[in-house]
Amino acid sequence: MAADIPPRRPPHGPPGPDERERESRRILERVARDSESIGQSSFARVANRLRDHFAGHSEKDDAAEIWGKRIGRGLGAIAFVFLAWHVLTTYILK
Repeated sequence: MAADIPPRRPPHGPPGPDERERESRRILERVARDSESIGQSSFARVANRLRDHFAGHSEKDDAAEIWGKRIGRGLGAIAFVFLAWHVLTTYILK
């Protein structure tokens, strides 16, 4: 019966292999994220974020939510351009 129960480590003992692997993955992800921000120009980072924002990329969304985001964000961009043009031609360039 004792052979069926996996051994438990003490609460303040050395970390187990799973905890070390999680910590290693977290550190590697942080290093990759930091190196990306150092290796790219700020314009490229902003352009990538803007592209991903308007594309509606997300890991947990379904297809209807993705297309809804794309349509909504596209209409928002069109409305912004129209309002900016209207204000510019009506109040500023007059």
